[in-house]
Amino acid sequence: MTPDAAPAEVQALAEARAEARTARDFAESDRLRDRIAEAGWVVRDGPDGYVLTARPPYDVLASIDALPDRSGEPDSHRCTVSLLVDGWPEDLRTCVTALLAHAPDDVRLLLLENGPTDAGSVVHELAAGSDRVDELHVERPAGWGPARQALVRADTAAVHVQLDLSTVLEGDALTPLLAALEDPTVAAAGWRGVRVTDGWREFEDAPAGEVEALLGYLLAVRRSVALEVPLPAKARFYRNADMEWSFLLRDAGHRLVAVDVPARQDRHRGYHDSDPAFRDKESRKTYDRFLQRFRGREDLRLPAS
Repeated sequence: MTPDAAPAEVQALAEARAEARTARDFAESDRLRDRIAEAGWVVRDGPDGYVLTARPPYDVLASIDALPDRSGEPDSHRCTVSLLVDGWPEDLRTCVTALLAHAPDDVRLLLLENGPTDAGSVVHELAAGSDRVDELHVERPAGWGPARQALVRADTAAVHVQLDLSTVLEGDALTPLLAALEDPTVAAAGWRGVRVTDGWREFEDAPAGEVEALLGYLLAVRRSVALEVPLPAKARFYRNADMEWSFLLRDAGHRLVAVDVPARQDRHRGYHDSDPAFRDKESRKTYDRFLQRFRGREDLRLPAS
């Protein structure tokens, strides 16, 4: 399937590549894909064939496996805020604009477009407009856990911050989180904390202070700890995965604290605008995995307030 805008020679390369894929000659398929890219086009495969689109004005890596791995490098600055972008360009613009307005000047931003989305051009625009913003784009989207961990590995800050696009800063929310991490026993600090309830069947909001788990809407963690205790690799969807990670961190002996910060949550696209069947299936998988590992671990519970 090719648009009329693609030159005839590019369409011919795409047809030849489709034939190579049908013949399972993947080396030839990759060679033709590279020739298409050299001609300024990107070919994407789908259930109804392939689509040719003009190559964007930024580099697109094949997958998160191609992202830089800087995990062995020393800390180069105090803090990086990472955003996993799955679309929603206006939400992205709102989130980043507020972040740049309120974050301390030494905080950097790292944006990962997780597969081709309608927000790629905004990611590029934001990176071009500020020397504090770095951009990454991948062709093949990854699950929430692996993509988030790839961002940790690509970072060189002492503190790595996860920020969801639905979280909009209304003041300097980062300084209180960084201050909480000055306590060497605290590995992670976040905006919203929760605790286990109802026989481990549910979580409920917890007040500021030490918590059993942190939600990933705005969560700061020491990079060294996030490398030592990686995010759950099997988590394809965010929901419940940040709680699973929290218990992995606490099982490794780390403390987590919730901090009141000036922020608001706009519409959470990951929940409200994702496919309900996929959302519920993957959330249940993650929670079942969490229960299998941690249910009954009362040593990881905190006293009721």
